[in-house]
Amino acid sequence: MTHAVVVGSGIAGLMTALHAARAGVDVTLVTKDELEHANTRYAQGGIAGVMFADDRVEDHVHDTIVAGAGLSDPAAVRVLAEEGPERIRELISLGVGFDRDDGGELVRGLEAAHSYPRILHAGGDATGTEIERALVSAVRDARIAIIEHAFLVDLIVEDGAVRGVELLEAGRDRVVLSADAVVLATGGAGQLYNRTTNPAVATGDGIAAALRAGAEVADLEFVQFHPTVLAVGEPFLVSEAVRGEGGVLVDDSGRRFMLDVHPDAELAPRDVVARAIAARMAAQGGRPVRLDATAIGGGAAGPETAEAFLARRFPTIDAAVRERGLDWSREPIPVTPAAHYLMGGIVTDLDGRTSMPGLYAVGEVARTGVHGANRLASNSLLEGAVFAARAAAALASAGASGSSPWRGPRALPAPLAAAVHAAEAGGIVEHAAVPFSRSALQRLMWDHAGLERTGAGLNSAAALVAGWRAHERTPQSVHELEDENLLDVAAATIRAARARTESVGAHHRIDTPAAAPTGTPRLAPDAAASRTLTGALAC
Repeated sequence: MTHAVVVGSGIAGLMTALHAARAGVDVTLVTKDELEHANTRYAQGGIAGVMFADDRVEDHVHDTIVAGAGLSDPAAVRVLAEEGPERIRELISLGVGFDRDDGGELVRGLEAAHSYPRILHAGGDATGTEIERALVSAVRDARIAIIEHAFLVDLIVEDGAVRGVELLEAGRDRVVLSADAVVLATGGAGQLYNRTTNPAVATGDGIAAALRAGAEVADLEFVQFHPTVLAVGEPFLVSEAVRGEGGVLVDDSGRRFMLDVHPDAELAPRDVVARAIAARMAAQGGRPVRLDATAIGGGAAGPETAEAFLARRFPTIDAAVRERGLDWSREPIPVTPAAHYLMGGIVTDLDGRTSMPGLYAVGEVARTGVHGANRLASNSLLEGAVFAARAAAALASAGASGSSPWRGPRALPAPLAAAVHAAEAGGIVEHAAVPFSRSALQRLMWDHAGLERTGAGLNSAAALVAGWRAHERTPQSVHELEDENLLDVAAATIRAARARTESVGAHHRIDTPAAAPTGTPRLAPDAAASRTLTGALAC
């Protein structure tokens, strides 16, 4: 029997474990914290899918590619849109209670850059929590070994293939867990930035381990910043669904500024809205803009006050807003952008296979090609579910045949390879004048590899990160190991951003012109996303 280790307990890891176990794979599920504590539970917006008779797969495909600035892989997007409904129905069968109207029909929600209200929610704005609850229950009832509070130190590589993981378990020494295959479902790297919607566990552990092992990664320059995060207290995401219900963005003077920026105003793609907010903040001395939800409410059943509507439709957000002493039913609330989602990651095929035999990746840690340069709202939970099921099937098939198909690393397109080498040649590895700390790294990434970037800023960041990485350290604790992972992922992210000199999607270079217009299909290989190959971590 094939033994697979799945690392991560969000929707991607849990779905992979469930499907693989059903297919006869011996599964061990490893998670950094408690089983329930994954990024999935923080997802408020919902899950997108073609679940209604008057919606079309072609429209979901089109919306995804347009939002991705034309850099999405059309084949991956089609898999997502075509197989998504089946995965949503599976979630329902596992007990996920999506919101329904008085007639028992699923409630439709609209979010930015969707041409149709195809978003399903649970508990108003607690979709991720509800999905996590149902999947954790199913996993605990299945024949799946679970190891909680176990940190991924590194992948075990033998003869070029991944054959297990090295773990640091709470209260124990490091241990090696052997396996026929490893599935990374470790999420993103939001902790690279000093303002993020991600939980503290999102430190890029899977990407860093894959880089060190020699796996191919791509598109790390594409970091999505959510436009509307509360500017009071700890960062707390205010779902795009609020704008979908009619919330608008206003500046200090009360002016609705998004009307001047994009035809879709507040429902423009996230990168557009986030940069517009940043620009307006700069114009008003750094003060946050405000999200005005005071005029929304009502419905077919009759008028409803904004206070009642917001409490019913967005109970989690409503509680967070009021805990901060704000009444968003009466006055606009201050919001700013924050790092939210990584479009890039470990390169996979349509079945989760990476460039290394024995290694699979699913969820945010993976670069499936679905998101391109900018993720469409509420596609992340769907991607996790769809490609988890496919990866599990590939695992079972590989075990049955005794083989693990390997596509092998792909060479960089010549023009992009030249850009990478030029970027490397321009970097100066110097000892850092600023002492390393996680907060210093987070400030550096926010300032120079954040919403807006320049070649000079990226070069400066590259030199400082290289200087930090040049110092010998012997990490022992989880926090110290996380710091090393963040440095590795920061180096790779900066390198990718330096290589891509044009602005496209979430990668905005204010010192260079924009790339082809949004929605232009990716046709030529020299337009492919920048890559970091075989563990090359230098900035």
